[in-house]
Amino acid sequence: MTAAAMAAVIAATLAAGCSSTGGKRAEEEREQSKGQSAVDTPRWKIAMVTHSGEGDTYWDIVQSGAEQAAVKDNIEFLYGHDKEAGRQAQLVQSMIDKKVDGLIVTLAKPEAMEKVVKKAVKAGIPVVTINSGQDQSKAFGALSHIGQDENIAGEAVGTELNERGRKKALCVLHEQGNVGHEQRCAGIEKTFKGKVDKLYVEGTNMPDVDSSLTAKLQTDKKIDAVVTLGAPFAATAVKAVDQAGSDAEVDTFDLDAKVAAGLEDGSVGFAVDQQPYLQGYEAVDLMWLYRSNGNMLGGGQPVLTGPQILTKKDAPALKKYTERGTR
Repeated sequence: MTAAAMAAVIAATLAAGCSSTGGKRAEEEREQSKGQSAVDTPRWKIAMVTHSGEGDTYWDIVQSGAEQAAVKDNIEFLYGHDKEAGRQAQLVQSMIDKKVDGLIVTLAKPEAMEKVVKKAVKAGIPVVTINSGQDQSKAFGALSHIGQDENIAGEAVGTELNERGRKKALCVLHEQGNVGHEQRCAGIEKTFKGKVDKLYVEGTNMPDVDSSLTAKLQTDKKIDAVVTLGAPFAATAVKAVDQAGSDAEVDTFDLDAKVAAGLEDGSVGFAVDQQPYLQGYEAVDLMWLYRSNGNMLGGGQPVLTGPQILTKKDAPALKKYTERGTR
């Protein structure tokens, strides 16, 4: 199927989705075509290398989106991850050595990644960045960046805290050196009318996160909002608030099934969704579009997947998506 023909198929599918039964039909067609390519373009090899640690549910969702797009686009998908920036860079180098046809990478710690990303570009490998490193993406030679603007996301949180009447917020950073995390806290400080404190914790040691948060809340009773920067830390924050006898509201960046349940039962005030499934899916799909038809979403400008503020009223609709691991 040519790129033009594929575009026609996509247009027809979108048109069908506007009918009264289109949504149901599209869902049935997705189930029927599961595991089958929708195109006959060459089987390109696309790699994704992220800064994820072990057991991070957020990155499971990103990977799921990427894998499903890869099936549709007849892509051989390779995935690697390491929270330590030097080892992440080594993984990128290994993908260059494998002569992949495209590279998707995160830039949580851009200084450590700059040399190897530029090396991939010099080798003729198209690069798309996702999630973190928006400000450095273009300078490193990437075609585009897909994710949320972390400063804007932080500003949205600050505004939401104002609307909720909060006076003192604790921004909990679980990965030191992550530029995106610092930008989120800075964004909160920019728009929040109250005071913002930072608390650095070791994100790979959840008991340490729990004890550090509990101690902070016990010593500072003025804190009335705890903002975690990743969904897995929200439940721990809820526990710490209870242990400390605090009245602080727990709010979080990112979404998973536990956060959706917390929104529903009121233990979590609001969540900032940057749609990780979409980041993974669109990155692979964009790479396929670029290789097959020279397309580039946004003309090379950042493609935003968030922020979206989600509250208790959104929880019922989110439930089926979080249960299947796509939100």
